[in-house]
Amino acid sequence: MSVNRTGHIRLTSHPGAGAPSRFPIHWGAATAQERGPVIATVNAGSDRNAIGAHGGAYSVYRALAISSGAMNPLVRPDLTNTSPVTEFGPYPSWTDPKKIVSLDPWGARIASDFSKEIAEGVDIRPTIAVTKARLTLPEIGEAIDSGRLKIDGTVIHESRDVAVTKAALDPVWYLPGIAERFEVEETVLRRTLFEETGGMYPELVTRPDVSVFLPPIGGITLYIFGDPAAIADPARRLTCRVHDECNGSDVFGSDICTCRPYLTHGIEECIREAQNGGGGLIAYNRKEGRALGEVTKFLVYNARKRQPGGDQAATYFERTECVAGVQDARFQQLMPDVLHWLGIRRIDRFISMSDMKYDAIVGSGIEIGERVPIPAYLIPEDASVEMEAKKAAGYYSPEAPPTVEDLSKVVGRDLEDF
Repeated sequence: MSVNRTGHIRLTSHPGAGAPSRFPIHWGAATAQERGPVIATVNAGSDRNAIGAHGGAYSVYRALAISSGAMNPLVRPDLTNTSPVTEFGPYPSWTDPKKIVSLDPWGARIASDFSKEIAEGVDIRPTIAVTKARLTLPEIGEAIDSGRLKIDGTVIHESRDVAVTKAALDPVWYLPGIAERFEVEETVLRRTLFEETGGMYPELVTRPDVSVFLPPIGGITLYIFGDPAAIADPARRLTCRVHDECNGSDVFGSDICTCRPYLTHGIEECIREAQNGGGGLIAYNRKEGRALGEVTKFLVYNARKRQPGGDQAATYFERTECVAGVQDARFQQLMPDVLHWLGIRRIDRFISMSDMKYDAIVGSGIEIGERVPIPAYLIPEDASVEMEAKKAAGYYSPEAPPTVEDLSKVVGRDLEDF
């Protein structure tokens, strides 16, 4: 199979390489048609109006499949019967260019909103998909056995699996809005993105007229418990946990951190809220190792454990900064966007101790009632250093933050410099 589409390579940095698209994007417009479709497929030719590629990091695997001859580069998805199992929105936040800047609020409705254009051959692809599934977790079985949760036949089935509505969202960045969120000039943002990705996307600096970028990063998965309509209904209570990916703990159960225990605790609380007639939401963000990556995270683990005196709360964040150059690269400014996509205006119970997450959500205009810390009995012994360090650094806790003496007990040594 030939993978060369035109016989020559067309560089986007060449003058005249990008003719204006027939579909300009007007971010924050009142309707999908007025806003315009996001088109980032190479096959779209001059209709292309976004930088990057669909599928985020997986676009590289697509390139491998095409280069090996396993995939036809001209193939287009058949979107028959792929529409969302549950409709969300549109909500007023969808047309507020300041509320949502990191995803396409219309991204799940491509087949319906742009059916005419697709029928005419325009390669427009969804960036959001919504389906239904069931979760099976040993921790939920334990909660049933202990009497904390009950089998109701709707949220929890007799087989002990849990009914959920799932949504997957790929990132779609509106660059002027991203720059405003981070309080930088758009030209500076564009140049930095270009340089720090090794020049992967020259259009960032050569096409200032193209304002939308599909970055090669992981997206978000939403797990909704109970009636999806309850999520945006102010008359019903909402329990929510925003969770940043930790593969080692979330999947493999590593006990050096509280990630899986806090995640499953959040799921349990979401189930309880759904069974009481409200809604439960887990927003799972692909930000492994505080968005520094798993390699960096494991290097930090080694540095923490091998330092003089062993792992200790006083240097928990410092060891990360020594290896990575920054303590945390998640920067939660973009995180509330998905909550606004769901039409959320209030979270009654927020299952998190993170002030960064709390401040970002409240600062975006969403009210939070109760903040729920992880129960002490769920904290693994090896994760006590992490938990005490986070409390000392200002993470929310109904108790007073630990003193130097408290931290000394955790690590078994004096912490005079803390």
